[in-house]
Amino acid sequence: MTARAVLLMGPTASGKTDLAISLCKRFACDIISVDSALVYRGMNIGTAKPDAETLRRAPHQLIDIRDPEDSYSAGDFVRDARAAISRSAENGRIPLLVGGTMMYFRALTEGIANLPTADRRVRDQIDREAGDRGWPGMHAELQEIDPEVAARLSPNDSQRIQRALEVFRISGRPLGHWQREAVADNDDVDFIKIALQIEPREVLHARIEKRLDRMLDSGFEDEMRTLRERPNLDKDCSSMRSVGYRQFWTYLDGDYSRQEARNRTLFATRQLAKRQLTWLRSEKSLFCVDPLEARAIDTISAHLAGKPG
Repeated sequence: MTARAVLLMGPTASGKTDLAISLCKRFACDIISVDSALVYRGMNIGTAKPDAETLRRAPHQLIDIRDPEDSYSAGDFVRDARAAISRSAENGRIPLLVGGTMMYFRALTEGIANLPTADRRVRDQIDREAGDRGWPGMHAELQEIDPEVAARLSPNDSQRIQRALEVFRISGRPLGHWQREAVADNDDVDFIKIALQIEPREVLHARIEKRLDRMLDSGFEDEMRTLRERPNLDKDCSSMRSVGYRQFWTYLDGDYSRQEARNRTLFATRQLAKRQLTWLRSEKSLFCVDPLEARAIDTISAHLAGKPG
């Protein structure tokens, strides 16, 4: 029997969590987080993680499942998400996958390519080049050989730029080509894709800025200071490459002012939203909704009610 799973996708600050909770009041849904930062314990304010009361009323799976010193990959997510989907479906409920980590959504729905294994020699060479040219310079190289993947990455996303260049140098084929050959093991799941899109873009930008300032007022800097006290955590850990955490770690290193950290975080978050929207435009079979419309929840509910299953 085919299970039905709802994917509620959207850029940062588009109101995904609020809509997901509203959907749970109308349908028998289990929320499954699709967010590469929410998996980490202790990263609460800077990730806009739902508070304890919200999580009590509307539990989210795949939140707080890793320490920030640990890594968490797309492959880990697919394994965990498929297990959560199965549990939800077996209980006669609807898995509701909610988030903005588009790479995780893509890996779940389209599969993960059988990529070449890592090569330390190649990685070390890329790191040396990045030390001379900077990661934006390496991103420019990636744009030349793999524009499809480069368009989805920040010029400072060192981890993913490194991997994309490594794959090309090892195999002679762009990472995007490998990803298109991926095969998903999802014959037993029917994905219903809903995208939240706010127009004009300036409205989303204003929401991003307002949320950032709310995070700062709520103690994000203190959260960062606490994280920095962990003996095995450093700025190169995957968790600390998240937007906001990267900028404020550098600020606390003394490299620039708090205001500069705030401004850099705002810019990086807006760039993240732009990349998320680029991913959404490449998705097929999307049902698009403006979450700020007065009856957005009714529109989504009617769409789901009209789906068989």
